[in-house]
Amino acid sequence: MLKHHGRYDYSGINARADYDWPGGKRLAVYIGLNLEHFDFGGGLGAELAPGGPQPDVLNYAWRDYGNRVGAWRMLDLFDACAMPVSLLVNSEIYDYAPELVAAFRARGDEIIGHGRSNSERQGVLDEAAEKALIDQCMAAIAAHGDGPARGWLGPWISQSDVTPDLLQEAGYRYLLDWCHDDQPVWMKTRTGRILSVPYPQEINDIPAIAARRASASDFAQMIIDNFDEMLAQSSAQPLVMGIALHPYIMGQPFRLRHLRRALRYIAGCGDERVWLTTAGAISDHIHDLPDGNVF
Repeated sequence: MLKHHGRYDYSGINARADYDWPGGKRLAVYIGLNLEHFDFGGGLGAELAPGGPQPDVLNYAWRDYGNRVGAWRMLDLFDACAMPVSLLVNSEIYDYAPELVAAFRARGDEIIGHGRSNSERQGVLDEAAEKALIDQCMAAIAAHGDGPARGWLGPWISQSDVTPDLLQEAGYRYLLDWCHDDQPVWMKTRTGRILSVPYPQEINDIPAIAARRASASDFAQMIIDNFDEMLAQSSAQPLVMGIALHPYIMGQPFRLRHLRRALRYIAGCGDERVWLTTAGAISDHIHDLPDGNVF
């Protein structure tokens, strides 16, 4: 028999209870913007071109462009479209570029834990070291007035066998690592439960652009097509559409132009079934529903 994770049971989406998002809305749309920092010479990170010997200046500097330029251009775009942001923050960013997090804080955006940096994977740590990493990130977010954080996305979507347990015990209410559904799903832990909020690996610029080499135009059209199809599907079930972005990719000028087209399309659709929101607000709504609505 195959090993099972034991976190949730199988449930086909057409057999579930129906519910609405606030105000009777049917499709929740959120932007997950990753603010990431990397160890110079550490060797781990997405690559623009195949990395050479360390220090890999080409790829390190390309990623740093996102924090220095790309994220600021994207912030202007989010303001223009009046779209909230779920900000996935490596806690090392607070020391490196505190004014960047502060700019999103000033908008009232949600701050989500995203590890210390993207130069490490938590899933390879022993339980004590992983717990220390999770606790350090929560403390850093709280120390800067952005906590307590409610949500978590592991660097590199890395989890150990006990990650959901450690997150729940640390006080997190939801995690984003699992891309197995279009609705939030309760996950079992050793001391209770934690909510899994959908986070995309298709409408995500790293797999689409950095890995599969989709064009900026193609990625923007993917966002639009996904939105249109999920809005149609939401007549049957309330759904969540996430858009995962990294400033060093989508903050490049030629890609930003196409992202602007996609976000303007969503923000200007005028459909009363659409809820432009954050991952945390989605989690809060599910937590407030009576038991039995979500499995």
